[in-house]
Amino acid sequence: MQRWQVGKVSITRVIEIEDTSMGAPALVPEAKPAAVLPIGWLRPHFVDDSGNLISSIHSLLVLSEGRRIVIDTCLGNDKPRIVPQWNRRQGRFLEELAAAGFPRESVDYVVCTHLHPDHVGWNTMLVDGRWVPTFPNARYIFSARDWEWLDKAPVTALGDYSGDSVRPVIDAGLADLVDPGFRFTDEVWLESTPGHSPGHVSVRISSGGEQAIVTGDLMHHPCQLAFPHWSNPFDFDRAQALATRRAFIERYSGTAVLVIGSHFATPSAGRIVRDGDAWRLAV
Repeated sequence: MQRWQVGKVSITRVIEIEDTSMGAPALVPEAKPAAVLPIGWLRPHFVDDSGNLISSIHSLLVLSEGRRIVIDTCLGNDKPRIVPQWNRRQGRFLEELAAAGFPRESVDYVVCTHLHPDHVGWNTMLVDGRWVPTFPNARYIFSARDWEWLDKAPVTALGDYSGDSVRPVIDAGLADLVDPGFRFTDEVWLESTPGHSPGHVSVRISSGGEQAIVTGDLMHHPCQLAFPHWSNPFDFDRAQALATRRAFIERYSGTAVLVIGSHFATPSAGRIVRDGDAWRLAV
């Protein structure tokens, strides 16, 4: 497990999947091998020798002022999905959370940066044929704008992920629908980064003079620092997503803020620095 310390806040990364299986078409269609291989700093961490994008689906476990916060809950077990590697998984995610000091009963908050299936899966678990909240003592923090959108959205080709991973939490009375600026502690809060979804948020951390931010899906891969105009095909509003990404890069470029990518492969985090006319991730 990877761990970071930001002042008094500890952050632990628990990986569900890390490989090249997602591929450029699902992540960043413009990022074909011929386009990314010349970007030398992407190797070996983020691109393999053949130019395939390496990506990760993971959760981040944050301990702040005695509160245990889980950021994004990956894919989950038993979920029917059209993506073969996502379909009816049988992984050891909960055991790994417990080994990291986050047994599911101990979690205070679960926050989903946005309501897409690879960020909400472990919100629930299958018990006696029913989807029940995985973290029984937690408050689940959802973007109010995202839930307003998803509540009205039809079932997608990826399956009824709202029905198996979001709505059961709402029905159980464990969800709080919030706006950006919501604070978990004095050290951890939400920032608005819309575009990939209507109410997409990032998670900001500041403690003891040190700072970090968890991106969510405002970027899917570090190659988007070299080419910020490269987009994800699942962006809700492509123009807004691009504006958000550019503003984010410009805001944090050249600062000491640790940027932790929600789909960035190991080492997953670094500082944004200038690289000629573009940027790169200094790890």
